[in-house]
Amino acid sequence: MGTFEEQEQGVARHGFDVADAAPVLVDARGLVTGWTRSAQRLLAYTASEAVGRSVAELLSSEDAVRVPELIERCRTEGGWVGLLTALRADGTPVGLNVRITSAQDAQGPSRWLVLLSELADAPGWDMSRDTLEQMVARSPVGIAIVDTELRYVWSNAALARYGGGPPPHRLGLRLADIQPGLDSESIETQMRQVLETGVAIVGYEHVGHARSAPLRETAHMMSFTRLDDGHGHPTGVYYTVEDITERHRARQRLALLDRAGEHIGRTLDITRTAQELAEVAVPGLADLVTVDLLESVLRGGEPEPGPPGDSDPMPLRRAGQRSVAEGVPQAVVAVGDPVTYPAESPPTRALRTATSWRKEKLDPLAEAWAEHAHGGQPAIFLELGLHSVMIVPIRSRGITLGLTTFFRRHRQEPFEEDDLHLAEDLVSRAAVCVDNARRYTRERDAALVLQRSLLPHRLPEQEAVEVSACYRPADELTGLGGDWYDVIPLSGARVALVVGEVPGHGIDAAAAMGGLRTAVRTLAALDLPPEEVLAHLDDVVARSAREDSVEAGGEAAAVAQSVGSGCVYIVYDPVDGTCTMAAAGHPAPAVVMPDGTVTFVDLPQGPPLGVGGPPFESVELALAEGSTLALHTDGLLAGGDEGAVNSDRERLRQALERPAASLELRCRSVVEALVPSRPYDDVALLMARTRLLGAEQVADWDLAADPAAVADARKTVTRQLADWGLEELAFTTELVVSELVTNAIRYATGPIRLRLIRERALFCEVYDGGATAPHLRHPRTTDEGGRGLLLVSQFTQQWGTRFVPEGKIIWAEQPLTDPLA
Repeated sequence: MGTFEEQEQGVARHGFDVADAAPVLVDARGLVTGWTRSAQRLLAYTASEAVGRSVAELLSSEDAVRVPELIERCRTEGGWVGLLTALRADGTPVGLNVRITSAQDAQGPSRWLVLLSELADAPGWDMSRDTLEQMVARSPVGIAIVDTELRYVWSNAALARYGGGPPPHRLGLRLADIQPGLDSESIETQMRQVLETGVAIVGYEHVGHARSAPLRETAHMMSFTRLDDGHGHPTGVYYTVEDITERHRARQRLALLDRAGEHIGRTLDITRTAQELAEVAVPGLADLVTVDLLESVLRGGEPEPGPPGDSDPMPLRRAGQRSVAEGVPQAVVAVGDPVTYPAESPPTRALRTATSWRKEKLDPLAEAWAEHAHGGQPAIFLELGLHSVMIVPIRSRGITLGLTTFFRRHRQEPFEEDDLHLAEDLVSRAAVCVDNARRYTRERDAALVLQRSLLPHRLPEQEAVEVSACYRPADELTGLGGDWYDVIPLSGARVALVVGEVPGHGIDAAAAMGGLRTAVRTLAALDLPPEEVLAHLDDVVARSAREDSVEAGGEAAAVAQSVGSGCVYIVYDPVDGTCTMAAAGHPAPAVVMPDGTVTFVDLPQGPPLGVGGPPFESVELALAEGSTLALHTDGLLAGGDEGAVNSDRERLRQALERPAASLELRCRSVVEALVPSRPYDDVALLMARTRLLGAEQVADWDLAADPAAVADARKTVTRQLADWGLEELAFTTELVVSELVTNAIRYATGPIRLRLIRERALFCEVYDGGATAPHLRHPRTTDEGGRGLLLVSQFTQQWGTRFVPEGKIIWAEQPLTDPLA
């Protein structure tokens, strides 16, 4: 078994510091079997007096009864550590720190090594006993102990700072008794939970108004721990309180700024952005917020840099407001109404000086600054319930845009300096969004003006086709795109239908589109066939690309925006129903027959404009009256499977086959069926339902190449005009026919044909087999001839030459004085 000293050394090897402890050996029955000199010095018993005695005889009566329990715990748990009170030989009690561990040999009976150290002599105990009381009593953290009935049994002086009075006043009372204005129920709920579960609650935050600061919201961090007696039964709750109001307010400010970053400026609408500013600040910062912007800002205009001068007009308009009360009853001015402030009022001064202003307590009898939009007696702040205010100018990039006013109504605490700093941070962030929205409004308005100038304001009136168009840009923000459509009346009652697209989106594509559209209209005025129109247009685009490349030093990035554009050009003649078309890198049109069936034109595809390639080809087909041409850009089918041409055509076929009450409704329904709400590409759809002129609207005659035929032609035309009821045009028409027929007989070869067409205008056409076009001359006074075409140009609305495969047609157009219904 070894000597007692050897056992001490063994215990020390197991981690016990025997230098400061008195070892004692105890057997399994609790009898002392080994006593050391240090134990004798500690308790004043000699070895002969201690050995053989029960350990219980050496302890106080309170701890003596615990010996059987401690022996059992040592047996089951292998040891025990705790505090016991022993009695010295003279009966004096002494507090001991006790550690019990097994000292059993491998085959021997159970024995226990007990290490005893006097608490009063322990180096940490002197600090704990004396210093611990000072730490608790003098701690800046509020500390209290309540019993199981949640009544105060002890508290330190620091707790008085949180209300409830000094420690003696708390004894025997509950939290609700000493602080009736506090939400004591939520705090006592935490205490009861700790008493029931024994699980400590750490970091519980309580926000409310303390009696010590009834007008100021305070926040406290609280922790709760259950206290148990020696038998593990709860005796009360120990809790601590720490003031974290500043930390809580800082978190609130950061949360408000974070919310502002998330919710303000989600759109580029000025009034919506102003309303978002008001909504973010209520109720987190204020009970009522109004946002007033300069009217020039709302229009997207550029205000003068710097704050307005004393003499500068400052027309404001209410752009947004929000209140904790439903319907904003405290607002004197409604959103959208003009706002007028007196010249020397705080809002006016803040706007002119670009300086924020704060008033902790408003004069309740003072009149509200904003004047009633619809007259009436001025309201006073008492009636509106407003008691504290902050005014912050809205400024961005050195420009004053308006002002934001913050009021408090329900919250009794006034605005503080920290609140003003927070409001300035909030408004400065919103100001950038408001200015971005203003700049966007200005650019968008300019873009819309450009777009309106580029696309037809309305489709021209003509008898050849009934038309309807739908345009939807992919860039919803600007409303600009590179797709376009056009309807161009031509000579002989014919009409040109055009749909095209420029690569890209936005203002650059729109500008390039405008250039192409102008070029197409210019070429259409020359009465060229579709394939020649596209050929000339291709030259225009290629030449522009080369010029742009040279000016930019040959950089590829400077190639003209219109290179790679697509276009389909169609000419329809309502006299015989013929339709001629050509395409440059553009989808072929669909045709809806009068019976509702849909076919697609087998149209040769020419190369996109400006990229070069084989010459353009055209096709000619005859359309029955009531057929509908559907010209579209590729954006109409952009939502389908990539590369699946047949699938796209089937989708378009199904959309076109759906019946509709009118052509306009059919055009709109096709776009809605095929184009998503947010298009992938710009979309343009032009639908044209064909008409045929009646036989009574067209008259033609073959003429002999004999000067005598001129007089016959005049007489024939006069009779026809009389049949049409257009006698008032007889003189002019006779003159035109005489000059054109005379020129054809004199200068041309082959057959000569005269045709009159009565539509919205009267067209006079003379066909001959010549290949040269006449030119308008300005003869001198002494010249005997050369005045024929000059007279035609003066007496008609317009005239021109149109080449056909067998020759040419010279035509002239006269407006009808009594247009057909």
